Amino acid sequence: MGSTSFEDHVIRPVRAEEWAVAKESRLRALRDPVAHLAYLETYEEAVARPDSYWRERTARGAQDAGGVRQFVAEAADGSWAGTVSVLIEEAGSTDWAGFPVERRQGHLVGVYVAPGYRGSGVARALFDAALEWAWGRGTERVRLIVHPRNARALGFYRKAGFTESGVTVPLAGKPEERELEMVVERPRPDA
Repeated sequence: MGSTSFEDHVIRPVRAEEWAVAKESRLRALRDPVAHLAYLETYEEAVARPDSYWRERTARGAQDAGGVRQFVAEAADGSWAGTVSVLIEEAGSTDWAGFPVERRQGHLVGVYVAPGYRGSGVARALFDAALEWAWGRGTERVRLIVHPRNARALGFYRKAGFTESGVTVPLAGKPEERELEMVVERPRPDA
């Protein structure tokens, strides 16, 4: 597949009935050469999950009322070029790694853009939609976690305005390895 521009895609929230497409997209992401650096689960773990898991996961990402929202980049033929999910983390809670959440924040997870669409603007459009949704929920900042050896992701996140916060978290299953937290602060109204 050749490179396709962002203009050829619609960025929108996932729909609950698209669970099979969401499942296939996730499985494709988990087969990416850097998946071991980018995701907390393996292809083998994900492919073994029952369809009920994928239905529930997709339904959660489709609801606007909850603390999670999944966005997709859909091509004219209905295929997905990429996806990102946003989790809202409440101040006073603890995050997935057990660290305290000090401010209401968004957390970007499950970032994936298919190889033929990388560098086309699709990732930026997905991030713009995710950030707009998070800001609309009153978050003060949005963060993501990235492995320091995932150079492609690090480069894009920096271009998208994320900076390293100085916080590191242990890699799931490999506590001797650390991942970086990157953040972007909510834009000030007068800026």
